[in-house]
Amino acid sequence: MKFIVSSTYLLKQLQVLGGVINSSNTLPILDNFLFELKDSKLIVSSSDLETTMSSTLDVESDEDGNIALPARLLLDTLKTFPEQPLTFVVEDNNTVEISSNHGKYALAYADGNEFPKSVELDNPSTTTISGEILATAISKTIFAAGNDDLRPVMSGVFFQFSTEGLTFVATDAHKLVKYTREDVKADQVAEFIMPKKPLNLLKGILAATDDAVTIEYNDSNAKFTFENTILVCRLIDGKYPNYEAVIPKENPNKLTIDRTQFLNSVRRVSIFSNKTTHQIRLKIAGAELNISAEDIDYSNKAEERLTCDYQGDDMQIGFNSRFLTEMLNNLNADNVQLEMSLPNRAGILTPIDGLDEGEHVTMLVMPVMLNN
Repeated sequence: MKFIVSSTYLLKQLQVLGGVINSSNTLPILDNFLFELKDSKLIVSSSDLETTMSSTLDVESDEDGNIALPARLLLDTLKTFPEQPLTFVVEDNNTVEISSNHGKYALAYADGNEFPKSVELDNPSTTTISGEILATAISKTIFAAGNDDLRPVMSGVFFQFSTEGLTFVATDAHKLVKYTREDVKADQVAEFIMPKKPLNLLKGILAATDDAVTIEYNDSNAKFTFENTILVCRLIDGKYPNYEAVIPKENPNKLTIDRTQFLNSVRRVSIFSNKTTHQIRLKIAGAELNISAEDIDYSNKAEERLTCDYQGDDMQIGFNSRFLTEMLNNLNADNVQLEMSLPNRAGILTPIDGLDEGEHVTMLVMPVMLNN
């Protein structure tokens, strides 16, 4: 088995695939990339048993075969090469010899047949979505997903497809983000929970492509196909909580404010907040928003006044500044609206501008109890 490939082209593909590989694997074969050669096409795959990803590369070859090559060693070697053609030749003594312009490198390979096979999906449903929209949907929601192993359903992003549009939801019980696209529709109703790791991989790759992504899914797995890449992953099993029930419908108190000004103010004031609660206090009266924080243990406190547009009763409400900062950071609007009902009910943050037609973002943040 022999093939010739460009060093930078191969490295670029392998770096993407390397994101799948865990730092410590129970099966030694998972520390390798699987190379499958067929009719001048090289298919390279990586897997952690939950997620499998493969890319098809164009190479010069007229042979077939498959081998598994150590991922770390190969990546470290490729990073050091300038752009040049590399020749891979499988030798009889169980090694692969890589020849560059200046030298030769031999590395031991494993049997490609030991590599776990990718899951085939039985009668999947299919939806096609633009890569850019999917990348946006992931980056707008994934930061709000939880990290609690005891509640696995909340550690992923909930995909809800219907003939009306697509909805993506993530929550960790303290904050919730719902992202909806009415300009993209599915043929039938479906819902599934995607784990974070494959979503982060997709987000990184899709940010740079305008290609359409075909999503196939059944009850247990999802498969994403685009350009020359296929990603198959196991879905999180379980029922997603009824998120609509926690979004308060009646919110008479509406605050409209410049996003950047609000974000910078929250950031500055939160430096003086208690290091465990990160609590800041919003006091709103008339057209004035007062943001304050106090760390009683160290006698640190800060207070800022901003002008805002406010309709509603005067009120005081406490929030965890980290959640508020994350949410404001994830919006790209000039102005945002914060809707509230009572100091012990969730606040709803929405962008006023900066959205495409048919695009909606709703962010919900739970308040913290103020100690007066």
